[in-house]
Amino acid sequence: MKRTLLIFLLVFIAMQFLQTEKVNSETNPELEMKTPPEITTIFKSACYDCHTNSTTWPWYSYVAPFSWIIDSHVTNGRKALNFSIWETYSEEKKEEKMKAIFRTAYASMPLASYIKAHDDANLTREQRTLIREWTGVKK
Repeated sequence: MKRTLLIFLLVFIAMQFLQTEKVNSETNPELEMKTPPEITTIFKSACYDCHTNSTTWPWYSYVAPFSWIIDSHVTNGRKALNFSIWETYSEEKKEEKMKAIFRTAYASMPLASYIKAHDDANLTREQRTLIREWTGVKK
């Protein structure tokens, strides 16, 4: 039993040397998505950590294997939608992204794992409705 625990401890320590890069690129405020204040407040609490270049990296994002999972979520989130570079999207792409915001407002965002660590990201039905109405997308 002691040997097994020692092996697990050594593996855990070794994992810490495989850190991911925590990147927050410089942002130009003129490229950011402009939203009404109530939408901005919702997005900041529930979306910005994964969908902007201004991620707040919590302490546990420096501990493997959590660091790998969080890095993956942020990387994929920024690829899917990045509010920090909104104005670089074509009009067609913006429309596509707005439809995605409309769809995911109820379906899948924010991720349950994110909500567990960020209580304020757990959106109410009213907040989700407000986001969907703001998008202006017709069902």
